[in-house]
Amino acid sequence: MGRLLAISDLHVAYDENRKITEELRPESDDDWLLVAGDVGETFADIEWALTLLADRFAQVVWVPGNHELWTPASDPVQLRGEHRYQRLVELCRGLGVLTPEDPYALWQGERGPVAVAPLFLLYDYTFRPPGTRTTAEALAVAEAAGVVCTDEYLLHPDPYPSRQAWCRARLEYTEERLAALPDGVPTVLINHHPLIRQPTRVLRYPEFALWCGTEATDDWPVRFRAAAVVYGHLHIPRRITRDGVPHHEVSLGYPREWRPRGGTPGRPVVIRA
Repeated sequence: MGRLLAISDLHVAYDENRKITEELRPESDDDWLLVAGDVGETFADIEWALTLLADRFAQVVWVPGNHELWTPASDPVQLRGEHRYQRLVELCRGLGVLTPEDPYALWQGERGPVAVAPLFLLYDYTFRPPGTRTTAEALAVAEAAGVVCTDEYLLHPDPYPSRQAWCRARLEYTEERLAALPDGVPTVLINHHPLIRQPTRVLRYPEFALWCGTEATDDWPVRFRAAAVVYGHLHIPRRITRDGVPHHEVSLGYPREWRPRGGTPGRPVVIRA
């Protein structure tokens, strides 16, 4: 029987990360791979990596990270915002890769079935620094600390008026879909950003939490019967448990981050067996 595996933040523009990605292989013909965003920044890199993985794993499930949604000047594909995301969905569907726009698949394991739910939710600046009450105040504190995410320059919300508005639309759409799942079926929730704020408490630059999620999903793991939550973005691979639900940060990260760690970099995390 296969396993449900997860990885994120492959950042294949780095040669060392590209080599790690080339070496990713399942141990069983039935293994699924959950890819929790930040494969790369350009369409060419994203297509290369997802094509490779889709050819090897029984099923690949992908959610966008913030880097996939950037519109860098170096990318011949200059689509922005929602149009860029939809083009990525089209790319994935052509490869047989499941996305947040597809029906949630049922994965059968030794402990029974789980609904595999890829999510695309963004963030709304509600993970604010202490003492701030508004987005403007929070962003001012972050800027004064020298912390400004590249999203502010490259992640465009078109046609929405702001990233917060895009986030609200995604929350409404996703909440309705999750609520429609059959009662009693546990889920594995996959999102690029953490669904709860707790993982951001260990950030070296705490102001960066502004670009790491939304308080609106704080009760989702319990409310939607999560057997596990998978996320990336923070580049701090670890597992924490809250309310009995394990939250797995599964990122590879940049070479300067994974080189000092022990073990084999880029080994997918086993989520279910």
